[in-house]
Amino acid sequence: MNVDAGKVFQINAIYYYGINLTEKEGLAMIALDVERQMKQIMKNKITQQIKNFTRWLQPGLGVKRWLIVILLGNTFLAVGVALFTLDIYRKAPQTWWLPILSFLSLRPFPRLLRVIIFGFIGIGTIIWGIVGLNKSLLGPFIRPGNPVVESIEKFRNKKYGPHIVAIGGGHGLAALLRGLKNISHNLDSIVTVADDGGSSGRLRDSLGILPPGDIRNCLAALSNDEELLTHLFQYRFAKGDGSLKGHSFGNIFISSLAELTGSFEKAIAESGRVLAVNGRVLPSTLENVNLVADVIETENGREIRINGESKITEAEGKIKRVMLKPNNPPAYPDAIRAILSAELIVIGPGSLYTSILPNLLVRDITSAIRASQALKIFICNVATQEGETDGFTCGDHIKVLEDHIEGGLFDIVLVNDESPQKYNKNVHEVKIEPELSLNYNVYQADLIDREHPWRHDSYKLTEKLIDLLEERTGPLIMP
Repeated sequence: MNVDAGKVFQINAIYYYGINLTEKEGLAMIALDVERQMKQIMKNKITQQIKNFTRWLQPGLGVKRWLIVILLGNTFLAVGVALFTLDIYRKAPQTWWLPILSFLSLRPFPRLLRVIIFGFIGIGTIIWGIVGLNKSLLGPFIRPGNPVVESIEKFRNKKYGPHIVAIGGGHGLAALLRGLKNISHNLDSIVTVADDGGSSGRLRDSLGILPPGDIRNCLAALSNDEELLTHLFQYRFAKGDGSLKGHSFGNIFISSLAELTGSFEKAIAESGRVLAVNGRVLPSTLENVNLVADVIETENGREIRINGESKITEAEGKIKRVMLKPNNPPAYPDAIRAILSAELIVIGPGSLYTSILPNLLVRDITSAIRASQALKIFICNVATQEGETDGFTCGDHIKVLEDHIEGGLFDIVLVNDESPQKYNKNVHEVKIEPELSLNYNVYQADLIDREHPWRHDSYKLTEKLIDLLEERTGPLIMP
């Protein structure tokens, strides 16, 4: 059915305003409503632009100081131009262009008004130029949809974030670092170098260097580049039967850098620069250590000693004790300095016997943690680990730690209280004993990753850690 435009406007007017109007009146009212909406949109747009502009002047961005420097430079330039103009006025003969110059300099207006007008024009032009220049220079590095000022604000906030030290290894520590890097750039992760299996073990045996596997995982987790470079660093050669099969590209890369730079620690630092890492990955020791375990066999109850981290979880039995060989390796000095200057020290998550304890068995590391004034939190694993912590509760994890390094090492025990079996029935959760809170300061929360319920969710975990830190220190005010 054909309906003319006037009828459409009339119907709309009746619908929106609830009154019966002529076609002409309906058209006028709707046009007026559209005009009001357009004015409101323009008002909102201008308000947002003003808000975005004022954000450039907020504390902590490091913009105001350079804006003042630019204004000073332009002021001196303007003074020079003004003196040159005055000289022309006083000495040059009357010519046709002098009245034009007089008009452009607003000479008919009072002097104070002229100063204000030119001042506003100058400041506006400078800011316009700076913002445009920043957009042009930073455009390739800013993600679409993120204003330049917002990206700078986030970067500056992370720069002044709390100094956090995370201790552990394996996928648990990497998951933690993925969340923490969104809060602070002042991150230090201390990892074990006792790994002797897989690609790391083969490189350790053939090249005589420290195993790079856990360090590679942490560097990849801390990287701001989640694209091709990070995936390349984690890539593992799977085809063929040559010497490269089973090796990770990142392990080979770090090993090559160790040869070129002459030291393992320099290789880690250079790898961090390649991956644009904000933070540091530090080995607990530079000593060539091995992990040794006393295991009670399941079949006959006999106690045997197993040498090598990779062989410990393969043994059929219960781990009684682990130790480092040599017994008392010196700690890496930068790791000690990081611990002593930290505001928050996080122990775990990760494999209890093969990732967490190898770091804490370095006596200087444990002594530094005890001496540090930081808030110390132990993160208990979400699920038990086959061959290592079968049937363990949260209390069992703590008891193992205290049997090896004595008690009183941490202030808070952070435990997941959401059952992972809701999301995967094959996961064996680490349960919490009701009486645990009588002896320890226990904080419970939903921390699991629902897609991988045997792991912690990086962002949930980070949120709870920062909440606990703020309960002790007060709100973290970023300058």
